[in-house]
Amino acid sequence: MTWQRCFLNMIKVAIITVSDKGSRGERIDTSGPGIEKALNNKIYSVGNIIIIPDEKKLIIKELKNFIKNNFDLIFTTGGTGLGPRDVTPEATFEVIEKPLPGFSEAMRIQNLKNTPFSIISRGICGIAKKTLIINLPGSPKAVKECLEVILPAIPHAVYSIKGEVAECANKSPVAKSPGHK
Repeated sequence: MTWQRCFLNMIKVAIITVSDKGSRGERIDTSGPGIEKALNNKIYSVGNIIIIPDEKKLIIKELKNFIKNNFDLIFTTGGTGLGPRDVTPEATFEVIEKPLPGFSEAMRIQNLKNTPFSIISRGICGIAKKTLIINLPGSPKAVKECLEVILPAIPHAVYSIKGEVAECANKSPVAKSPGHK
């Protein structure tokens, strides 16, 4: 059995690009479409892609809107740096109920292989109701590198959150310690 068969439904995805210039049409967004391209269409269904400015209240509003509309997974891209208008992690923090630091840590470690600047990325990840939210950097190259490391874990995380993971572990005998009967 392949791991894809362990999951019952498609994962409904929203992508939010957080960019002042992108929202004004002054920059072409390549990170949002890059996320969509990286997703396996047999598992993921991208239902919405939007570009909004770096406004904390607006980010919160859009995250809550996608959660209310039963999206399983929300990717944000952009607004995770140190600039005065980079507020995506703060907005996400106000929405999530449970943090998932392992995703953020893995992404920073992955990017650290290519740039020392990955340690200043402030993206966070977490759960809000039954939705997984993942903050990705704004750089298309960093987005690609982050997705390479986290995509294998996302389906299991999403379906665990929803309580829909089928029993798909390999059946193997339990190793017994010495003296165990």
